Amino acid sequence: MAGLTVEHLVKSFGSFRALDDVSLAVGDGEFVAILGASGCGKTTLLRQIAGFDRPDGGRIVIGDAVVSAPDRHVPPERRRIGIVFQSYALWPHMTVAENVGYGLDSAGVREPERSRRITDALALVRLDGFADRRPALLSGGQRQRVALARCLVTEPSLVLLDEPLANLDVHLRAGMEDQFAQFHARTRTTMIYITHDQAEAMALADRIAVMDQGRVLQFAAPSTLYREPADATVARFIGEGMVVPVTVRKNEGDAHCDVDLFGVPMRMRCAPGQRQGPASAVLRSGDLVPATGNAGGLDAVVTRTVYKGGHFRIEARLAAGVPEAQDLLLHLEVAEPSTLAAGQALRIAVHDGWVLPT
Repeated sequence: MAGLTVEHLVKSFGSFRALDDVSLAVGDGEFVAILGASGCGKTTLLRQIAGFDRPDGGRIVIGDAVVSAPDRHVPPERRRIGIVFQSYALWPHMTVAENVGYGLDSAGVREPERSRRITDALALVRLDGFADRRPALLSGGQRQRVALARCLVTEPSLVLLDEPLANLDVHLRAGMEDQFAQFHARTRTTMIYITHDQAEAMALADRIAVMDQGRVLQFAAPSTLYREPADATVARFIGEGMVVPVTVRKNEGDAHCDVDLFGVPMRMRCAPGQRQGPASAVLRSGDLVPATGNAGGLDAVVTRTVYKGGHFRIEARLAAGVPEAQDLLLHLEVAEPSTLAAGQALRIAVHDGWVLPT
């Protein structure tokens, strides 16, 4: 096992900068997800870590060894990195054992060590007894575990997972999330998980690096990303956050600020050094509830209701008279039964929020 350090990494393709001053420090044994929409730079970053491409600036360190820099490039086969691809990339004419042992053959590992390591790798991914099967006789989840075993049998210091669950249906993905989490708990192998699926990243990773336009916007634990996003882009991407304008009236010094939200005074969580004046805040659907009685709140009109099984997603726009909120769509969850329907007036109480740091 080994830690990973990426320092000020830059990679351009012509005039397009795919990686723009990317820095990450991944601890030994940590499970880190690289999360972002298509085109954000996460696959380019994986290729840099794997050694498939050279950087234009910055450097990559695995353990204590510099493996990438403008004047130094250690080839992929010498980095002791294992990679699990989205497509599995299994040889159809080989058995499971032959697929798993392919990297050992290339490395010159001989019997009986070869068989022992194949057996151990298959046991690690819960595929004991599958050694003689062909990939065509396996389920999608089993094929993905074979690909993981083939990666692990070479005893890599670092494992890269390139959207490994993207080809699986929703039920298999849930099962494989459990498999990956259990595997990491057993081995404590350093793992870098590339994904565009925030639910996967939240379920699996110790920390998540959110990327956009070639930059890392925030690198933090899942709960921190959700509760304390660093900016509006992270707030909107993680958990469908609703970014709203507020005016900070007072920083209470207790991790809370007094703010005005569309003329309604309330308290929100904030950073210790948050300044007074105009700012933005993020609201989560769980922060919003229909107000009862004469309770204060935001006057809105329901635009859509969607049944989600046991609850409804209610979408609403603020009532006329709030010009700065004309394009703002609020959403909240209401347990069934519910009589709310499109066109109905609704007062929304805001129970929590986070002022984006300024």
